[in-house]
Amino acid sequence: MIENLYADIGYQSLTKYGEFVCGDHIETIHQPDGSVVLVLADGLGSGVKACILSTLTSTIISRMVAANLNIPYCVRAIAEALPVCSVRNLAYSTFTILHISPTGKALIVQYDNPCMALIRNGEEVPLAFTRMTVDDKTIESVSVQLQKGDVLLTFSDGAENAGVAPGMSYELKWGRDDIVRYMEPLCMAGYSAKTLNTILLDECFRRYEGMVGDDTTALTIYMRTREQVNLSIGPPANLEDNEKMMSLFFSKGGKHIVCGGTTSRIAAEYLGKPLVLSTDRSEDDIPAAGSIEGVDLVTEGILTINRVLDYAKDYLEDNESYSQWCFQRDGASTLARMLFEEATDINFFVGRAANPAHQDPDLNISFDIKMRLIRDLADCLKQMGKTIRINYF
Repeated sequence: MIENLYADIGYQSLTKYGEFVCGDHIETIHQPDGSVVLVLADGLGSGVKACILSTLTSTIISRMVAANLNIPYCVRAIAEALPVCSVRNLAYSTFTILHISPTGKALIVQYDNPCMALIRNGEEVPLAFTRMTVDDKTIESVSVQLQKGDVLLTFSDGAENAGVAPGMSYELKWGRDDIVRYMEPLCMAGYSAKTLNTILLDECFRRYEGMVGDDTTALTIYMRTREQVNLSIGPPANLEDNEKMMSLFFSKGGKHIVCGGTTSRIAAEYLGKPLVLSTDRSEDDIPAAGSIEGVDLVTEGILTINRVLDYAKDYLEDNESYSQWCFQRDGASTLARMLFEEATDINFFVGRAANPAHQDPDLNISFDIKMRLIRDLADCLKQMGKTIRINYF
């Protein structure tokens, strides 16, 4: 149903070769009503000055749009608030604004950035932008009703210019339409927004041959339905609560993941099904996964969660490890795919019992470390835009 749409968001930047900070900036605001405001700003030039311009532009505009102020007013406010470049006589950066409502209605506004693309069923859908002039600046805008599976793709001109080295002709640039054609079939593969975005920027980096000629930023939004995942780890502090914890855990809709040997045995006993330990060889130091009929994934506990946390931290930065967890079939990689790619809402069921096996000083695992790992993973998932609920027993 259309009211169940969820905007999966991914973005990342490549900094111009020789600079320490990126001159592009993306600002996101998730509002209490479920809507989201995103702004991609491309600061004038590169380096620190461009970074300041783009950060101020995206921050100011996103907050004004979130407050439902009209676009001409927002543009004029930016022009008055930001300093003017003495060389080019321009006051602020280019920008793209995207405001998505809980029902999937999207308002797109852009000024001098490459035109946003809507990809549906593997093909670009033309957007009928209207133009208005604000203080001699041409602003384009369009409203569109998004559907499940739609991908919105926007980027700074550094992506368009990928392939152009210093002193080379701009005829060699990748180009906006070529980028869209490259991404169209990938949008049918079911990748998350973050993974699609990473694939795009990896290709930009390759075309620049590792020496990025301009700040390059991409923002990808993948419209999907909400998917709930439930994860249980650790036995309850009180043995009498085993039944209660499992009853609540399995009463939740969506997929079910059980982490930890003791927790797996409790789940198997509750379901009346055998716990089957996998004979498959595990990846490096990650213990092999198991299986229980009625459970979607059964893994080892703390070592697996720790590896997933490493993947989550990397996911929020440059996402370099996605080629590992995206394709490997060990418990940590499978768990990462379910949490990062599939889930929109995640319920944690965390038992507070101390594990006797963790009392071995050689393992360097304590109850506090376990709780911190779970909290840190939940925080990373929140930063990915997931809705997180933690239930302690």
